[in-house]
Amino acid sequence: MKTTLTAICLSLLISPSVLAQRGTPPELPDGRGKALVQTVCSTCHSTATISRSVGYSSATEWRRVFSTMIDLNGAQANTVARYLAANFPEDLSRRPNLIAGDVEIEIIEWTVPTLGQRARDPVEAPDGSIWWTGMWASLTGRLDPETGLMEEYQLPASARPHTIVPDEDGNIWYTGNSNATVGMLDPATGIVTEYKTEARDPHSATFHPNGNLYFTAQGAAMLGRLNPVTGDLKEIDTEPRPYGIQAGSDGTLWIAYNGTNKIGAMHPDTMEVKYYEVPDTRTRVRRLGLDSEGIVWFVNSTMGKIGRLDPATGDIKQWDSPSGPNSHPYAIAVIDDVIWYNESGMRPDALVRFNPRTESFQSWAIPSGVGIVRNVWVTEEGNLLIHQSSTNQVGLVKID
Repeated sequence: MKTTLTAICLSLLISPSVLAQRGTPPELPDGRGKALVQTVCSTCHSTATISRSVGYSSATEWRRVFSTMIDLNGAQANTVARYLAANFPEDLSRRPNLIAGDVEIEIIEWTVPTLGQRARDPVEAPDGSIWWTGMWASLTGRLDPETGLMEEYQLPASARPHTIVPDEDGNIWYTGNSNATVGMLDPATGIVTEYKTEARDPHSATFHPNGNLYFTAQGAAMLGRLNPVTGDLKEIDTEPRPYGIQAGSDGTLWIAYNGTNKIGAMHPDTMEVKYYEVPDTRTRVRRLGLDSEGIVWFVNSTMGKIGRLDPATGDIKQWDSPSGPNSHPYAIAVIDDVIWYNESGMRPDALVRFNPRTESFQSWAIPSGVGIVRNVWVTEEGNLLIHQSSTNQVGLVKID
C-alpha cells in the first residue's frame, strides 16, 4: 500500500520547523478547488512551489504529476487537477531544446512505494539491485530491476539521508543530512550503525580504493573521511558549499563547489586541497565526473554550460548546453568517455549526451521530467541510473 504525504508529515518526518522556514507563500488564484489545493498540496511543501511551477497543458497532465506525490480519491483528484490546469497553464519558454542524433536509449521508471519521500541518488549494489534514498521520509529502498519488486528500510527519523553508496559487501552507507551522522544499513538484519560528525549536514559521499568513505558537508563547508573498519573520523574546513565528490584513478578526491567558482583536488591521506578556479565568479559547480584519461568533466550550473578541466595543465574549456544559459545542468556521469548530464532548469528535465570527440550533443526529454535529476550512477553494464525527486521516481537509462 502506498503511504501518502499526509502520513509522512503526521509522523513528523517533516518537522513543523522545516515547514515554517518556507515563509508565507503567495496567495493562490481564486477558483473552484482553491481551498482543497491549499489543504492537500501544502501538506509537505509550500503552495509557492505551485506558483513557481512551469505549469502543464491539461488537467490530465497535472493529475499525472501530483499522483506521484499524493494519493487522492477520484473526486478530489479531479477537482485539484482542473483547478491547477485552469490557473497554471504550461510555460512554453521552459521547454528544452532537444537535439536529434543517432544514439538510441530506453528510459524505464518506477514510482517508489512511499509517496512524498523525495526519492533520489539511486545506486547499484554488488548484487545488481538498485537502491535509493527517500530523504524526506528518512528511509532507503531496494528495487529489483528485473521484477520491479521494491522494499523500504526505515532509518533514524531525524537522519533525512541525502546520499547513499554501497560497499563491496552490499551494506548501504548514507549521509544523515539533518542529524549530523554518517550511517550504515546492513540489509540482512536491518540494523543501522551511526557515526556522529562534526559537520552538521553531511551531503554527498564516495568510497575510495583505500577503503575509506569520503564526504562533503555543504552548509558546514567541511570535508570528511571515515574509516569503516575502525570508525575513525577526520573532518576539515574547506571552501564554501562543497557538493559533489568523486575519486580518481590516481587516488585524488575531486570536489565540486556550489558556493564558489572552484573545483578542489584533495589528497586522500593528508586531506590537503588544491583549488582550480573556473572562469567567471558566477560559476557554481554541482557535480563532476572523470574520464579514462583523468580529465575532470563538470557542470557549470549557473552559467548553463558543461566544462572540462585538465589537471596536468589547469586548462579549462567549456561548452554551452543546448537549452541555453538557464538550462541549469546538474548531475553528470562519464560512460566510455562520453558525457551524460541533465538540464534541470527545463520542463521536462532533459537528458543530454555530449561526445567530446566530435563536440556534438544529443538530448531526450525524461518522461516524468518534472522532479529534477540531482545525481546519477553508472551501472556495471554501462547504463545510467537517474531519478525524479519531486515525483518520487527512480529510473534506468538503457544505452544502446
